[in-house]
Amino acid sequence: MRLALNLNYSGATLSLDLQRVLEAERLGYDSVWSAEAYGSDAVTVAAWVAARTERIHVGTAIMQIAARTPAMTAMTAMTLDALSGGRFRLGLGVSGPQVVEGWHGQPFGRPLRKTREYVDIVRAVLRREKPLEYRGEYYQIPYAGPGASGLGKPLRSILHGRAGLPIYLAAIGPKNIALAAEIADGWIPVFFAPGRMRMFRQWLDEGARAGGRDAGKGFDIMPVVPVVVGERVQACRDAVKPRVALYVGGMGARGKNFYNELARRYGYEEAAEKLQDLYLSGRKAEAEAAVPDALVDELALCGPRERIKERLGEWTASGATTLMVAGNAEAVRLMAELAR
Repeated sequence: MRLALNLNYSGATLSLDLQRVLEAERLGYDSVWSAEAYGSDAVTVAAWVAARTERIHVGTAIMQIAARTPAMTAMTAMTLDALSGGRFRLGLGVSGPQVVEGWHGQPFGRPLRKTREYVDIVRAVLRREKPLEYRGEYYQIPYAGPGASGLGKPLRSILHGRAGLPIYLAAIGPKNIALAAEIADGWIPVFFAPGRMRMFRQWLDEGARAGGRDAGKGFDIMPVVPVVVGERVQACRDAVKPRVALYVGGMGARGKNFYNELARRYGYEEAAEKLQDLYLSGRKAEAEAAVPDALVDELALCGPRERIKERLGEWTASGATTLMVAGNAEAVRLMAELAR
């Protein structure tokens, strides 16, 4: 199993722990991934890391589809890949309605259709088989709609990129997961529970069949796994709970929170409802305290070295091919040791 390093998006300030990245590279980590929400962007961080490293691959987990045209994303991917010597991987995701409409000012629409069209266009740009022309529900290239000058011209990228540059999709819903297995080279799940892999596998297999491919061949399943090392298991669990509470309780509106729906699929219906009630009413500390220990244990590796080593077997047996470690330098080193 390969290891990857997760770099979270910023809070109020941005500080990049480059030493942790360099340590991951030295320890043989396969890749490092930047992120974005509505603060720091993923591309600048990825470029910064690529410029300061030599071997480790660099990816975006994820670039928000609503933030960039597909042609701009393809240009960015080709540029980063060329400057890094072929080390870039493109991770994409739709985000959610609150960010798409509230931050980027774009209609959320039908995310499956939009994602399919977006990936189609990015791959067409990368292949350079002919000048770009596309007619879809969301993207029309050249544009010929209201306000068009009529002068739009099909173009082919000047830069010759890597046609097979890997594309990953972040997804947690059944149809989105199936789409990743159908059209992408990898899947990035957050809040992945390895014990639920049978549930995920049916959706992955469905998508692979639709794409005429074998989901087990060359398809990278790369879950994000929080790793907190410490002697007191409960203290380590408590370090994970704020993020779980934020996403399950507050990352989305009531009735339209994909992470809340995922917790319910895992069987935590009562907890998911309580977390959302508390978080949306501004009682964040109470929401964090209400995150079940059992849910944290499904999603994260917490505690002393021996406990993490014992529980890691469930992740390695799940079918995941890469573990994206979200943790400090101690966690990065421990996971490299255990992976060996």
